[in-house]
Amino acid sequence: MRNDWVGHVIWWHVYPLGFVGAEPSGGPSTEVTHRLGRLEPWLDHLIALGCNGLALGPVFASGTHGYDTTDYLRVDPRLGDDGDFDALVAACRQRGIRVLLDGVFNHAGREFPPVRAALDGSGPREWVRWSGDHPYLFEGHDRLITLDHGSPVVRDFVTEVMCHWLERGADGWRLDAAYAVEPEFWAEVLPRVRERFPAAWFVGEMIHGDYGDYVKRSGLDAVTQYELWKAVWSSLNDRNLFELAWALDRHRAWAGAFLPMTFLGNHDVTRIASRITDSRHLGHAVALLFFLPGVPSVYYGDEFGLHGIKEDRPGGDDAVRPPMPAVPGPAGGDYQHLISIRRRNPWLTGARISTAGLTNEHLAVIAEGPAGQRLSLLLNLADEPFVHGGHEPVPPHGWAIVEG
Repeated sequence: MRNDWVGHVIWWHVYPLGFVGAEPSGGPSTEVTHRLGRLEPWLDHLIALGCNGLALGPVFASGTHGYDTTDYLRVDPRLGDDGDFDALVAACRQRGIRVLLDGVFNHAGREFPPVRAALDGSGPREWVRWSGDHPYLFEGHDRLITLDHGSPVVRDFVTEVMCHWLERGADGWRLDAAYAVEPEFWAEVLPRVRERFPAAWFVGEMIHGDYGDYVKRSGLDAVTQYELWKAVWSSLNDRNLFELAWALDRHRAWAGAFLPMTFLGNHDVTRIASRITDSRHLGHAVALLFFLPGVPSVYYGDEFGLHGIKEDRPGGDDAVRPPMPAVPGPAGGDYQHLISIRRRNPWLTGARISTAGLTNEHLAVIAEGPAGQRLSLLLNLADEPFVHGGHEPVPPHGWAIVEG
């Protein structure tokens, strides 16, 4: 397999601009401040937790939050420069840590030079997707201009940007807002990138849509499993494990064709510790993340139980993108324990799953490996013990991973 290393990766996902406490806005004249190196002391924390991949949010020059890119070949001066990027990659390499970059190729900031020129009429229109004389805006955001994915110049540019940073040491790309990009665009671009970097991994952000069909048509390696994310916290909050069982049936089918990226939190959603309404059930969510097939991702700070609620207002993401101290504290107990189980049973990444013992408040998730391995995750949301399959009773509001 061209990128079989992915089956052994557990990502630690960081939103760099927030992590380092960068200013909320930048621009071409922004003074370079060498902050990216603040991540280096946290790499040993990443390893101690049991992760071995660093998934970086946007690191390229932008006007504000990183998703309004203005220069795809320059490190955001609020984070540093090329030397800071190279040093961070080198520090990761010394520890055996893979690096995933965040590519915003559906849209660009208004100040991205080809977009600015297209909008003011001083340059070719082929960079921008138009509706008559009006540019398409990404989800109504006036500062985010949708690129024309049918244009050869855009395809060529994205190909070269990807290759540039893979050459600089990245191992793959998270493709922002992939759900808004025609899959045929990636089907044109990715083979050209893979010709030069056959081991690279590409995961598309999919919030909605037909995950399996999109992967098949686009040639992506994976997509983000938002459907499972929603089912986990919703079923635990409602004490309706039928919802989770339904989502697991769909997850099983997708995981048989590709390895989705699984997660409990990221830079766009309320933190899982705030989302779960009964704190006794937070461990159930973490257990599901590391028990189920896929490529798990831990959003920075979740391992410490950080809280943060995303709000629909300017600055409403700040609470889930906080700055972190210079030196990390001890790794989180549930996360470290469950990642250690995952490491001792690497076959879980591609396990076949089924369910049993289903009620509103009880569920057994059974994972089977290619050599006859078998583990069960028992979930109990009830006020009484849960007994299943002759195993020891699971205490009220508890969970357990057992053999068989």
